[in-house]
Amino acid sequence: MEILAIANQKGGVGKTTTAVNLAASLAGRRKKVLLIDLDPQGNATSGTGLEKRALELTIADVLLDGIDLKDAIYPSPAGFDVVGANRDLSGIDITLMGKSDSHLLLSNAMQNIGDYDYVIIDCAPSLNLLTINAMVATQGVIIPMQCEYYALEGLADLSQTIDRLKELNPELHIRGVLRTLFDSRNTLANDVSAELESHFGDLMFKTIIPRNVRLAEAPAHGMPVLDYEKSSKGAQAYRKLATEIIKQSRQLSQ
Repeated sequence: MEILAIANQKGGVGKTTTAVNLAASLAGRRKKVLLIDLDPQGNATSGTGLEKRALELTIADVLLDGIDLKDAIYPSPAGFDVVGANRDLSGIDITLMGKSDSHLLLSNAMQNIGDYDYVIIDCAPSLNLLTINAMVATQGVIIPMQCEYYALEGLADLSQTIDRLKELNPELHIRGVLRTLFDSRNTLANDVSAELESHFGDLMFKTIIPRNVRLAEAPAHGMPVLDYEKSSKGAQAYRKLATEIIKQSRQLSQ
């Protein structure tokens, strides 16, 4: 089982879009996938076709009340399992403040979750306690980012955070940097992309997620873009990303 966190403290970079559509693409390759929504907004939950307000148990019950994570797993219409989130997750930092093992809550909860090929964790757009829990529980971090100047600064901050958290999780590493919302006609986007490739080299995913209308429309219908419009450029890109990640997994296991 591989655990991958989708993280970036900057919002609006396609993080949840990546979490949902990567999970769907891996499931489409006959992989057993669990998506854990760790964002109080619950967008990943609703993006899979589940009604986040109607869930009897969410990740908040697991982290705050010690509910068995298995009991909070729901099958989604998108073809993979989901541990959902909603506003019940808000303010968890304050609730858990001062608790000595607060950074281990998710990791401990995931010890016996079943037989999955991939667990995808959708993190909130911040470097809070929830994100730290994800970093401690995960193996690799996928960083979606737009190719713009301010994104470079945010990426540097996140890289430093990951390095510091290796003390808590020696397996933690950047699995890859994913260029999202990419417009090849934009000169700045191409310049930043070239700078990223120069700095991160092999850590850059070869797959580039284009700016695509269907990707933006799919969440409103509660489905991944692969179900909404499987022939769209966005769907094709995420299928390509899943193939790239599966190939990486095979190489890492050798």
